[in-house]
Amino acid sequence: MLRTGTTLLLLLMTMMQAETLFAQKKSSTWEVVETAANGHKLTPVATVKPTGQSAEIRVLPEQQFQTITGFGGSFTQSSAYLLSKLSPQKRKQVLEAYFGPQGARYSLTRTHINSCDFSLYQYAYAMDSSDQQLEKFNIAEDHRYLIPMIKAAQAISKDGFAVIASPWTAPPWMKDNGKWVGGKLKPEFRNTWALYFSKYLKAYEKEGIPIWAVTVINEPLGNGNNWESMYYTPKEMTDFVREYLGPHLEQAGYGKVKILGYDQNRGEELEEWVKEMYKDEASSRYFGGTAIHWYNSTFDYFPASLELSHKLAPGKHLINTEACIDAQVPVWKDDSWYWREEAKDWGWTWAPEHLKHLHPKYVPVFRYARDIIGCLNHHVDGWVDWNMVLDKQGGPNWFKNWCTAPVIVDPETDEVYFTPLYYTLAHFSKYIRPGARRLGIQNTDTDLQCTAARNPDGTTAIVLFNPSDKERNVVLKIGKNEVGTRISAKAIQTVTLKP
Repeated sequence: MLRTGTTLLLLLMTMMQAETLFAQKKSSTWEVVETAANGHKLTPVATVKPTGQSAEIRVLPEQQFQTITGFGGSFTQSSAYLLSKLSPQKRKQVLEAYFGPQGARYSLTRTHINSCDFSLYQYAYAMDSSDQQLEKFNIAEDHRYLIPMIKAAQAISKDGFAVIASPWTAPPWMKDNGKWVGGKLKPEFRNTWALYFSKYLKAYEKEGIPIWAVTVINEPLGNGNNWESMYYTPKEMTDFVREYLGPHLEQAGYGKVKILGYDQNRGEELEEWVKEMYKDEASSRYFGGTAIHWYNSTFDYFPASLELSHKLAPGKHLINTEACIDAQVPVWKDDSWYWREEAKDWGWTWAPEHLKHLHPKYVPVFRYARDIIGCLNHHVDGWVDWNMVLDKQGGPNWFKNWCTAPVIVDPETDEVYFTPLYYTLAHFSKYIRPGARRLGIQNTDTDLQCTAARNPDGTTAIVLFNPSDKERNVVLKIGKNEVGTRISAKAIQTVTLKP
């Protein structure tokens, strides 16, 4: 009896030890980082024991949706100019924060063809109206600031990043009004404008900067005739791509460069555009996808228009190419402002009365988190912020169209301020990598927003957003794996499960 009892005791102890080791091993596979109004900034936080009072979020690996292209921000002349004014140490700090292996690891970026509002002045790469073969085409202007910034980022990025290039306008001599702002492309210059794209792609290729995608024009519906713009109707853009740009790029050897149509706000206009772009095989052939912006509302990400865009072109990209805290001078070194409902956008002042309800005051961090999660859960595969770096005024900008960026700098004092927006974006860009597949989720707490993706390396990233004033206990389940986490009030968490 004694021997049998001893044997059972030893067996029980062995089982307990094995269970403890398994639990420790299982627990060690989960990592949680949080950014919150309480001061957390991608701060590691401990998991907690699941309780019956917890919300349950179940990730469904068998439900797989879009493949992720990436997340990031934009190279503008304004940002590049500001970096050039910083000390080498501060310049490297900013680029490491965005592209380094310990930073946000940006994987998808955007830049401008010719000047835009966030340029120091207006310029184009071919200003001689008699040079319709573009023999004098050159990108010398970009060598001053833009190209050095992009190449410095390339040198720091371990995994590399894709670049989307967008023109705001053709050179004025190609347009019916002869101006930088407004007007349309003259029909006789459609071949020349298509050639302009391939000249640009070749010039950047020679610099060692391959362009992954182009948009046909930034904001074809215009911007109130304020800065560089050129109008298209949905049919005019679709016809130009089908008859000129698509065939030309193919013949010039750039058929693999994606052509993204539209490139303006979500909502009814997006629905009108995709119905024309994807109405038949001929119209959709050369489009690689659709580009969208977020400026139609400070809270609504227009899921119905995203769903329609995906339904009409399920095999094509749907990428948010621009978003920012617009019409707002940056708040310097006051993190709390970015967590308060005080920001106002262009629509607060300028939206027509029947659309004012779409533009209330908002919490900057909330707007970013809500929009990115909402977009991902409705088939968007890439999300790109606007300027990476601006100054304390929200520029420089030739039109004085002030905006906020995730990183604000003061060249005079050589100071850098990483706003909470930087950390918010990093919750996605750092942990959801190119090639990831978005996964299905079941969520019992309607106050929490969440999205999940399985990365190519087998890790699963779940991003949680809690906009409420109360912390919440959450149980996350992925198959047989389970973990408890406590998300702070007004917070974003990324929970990663390693295989």
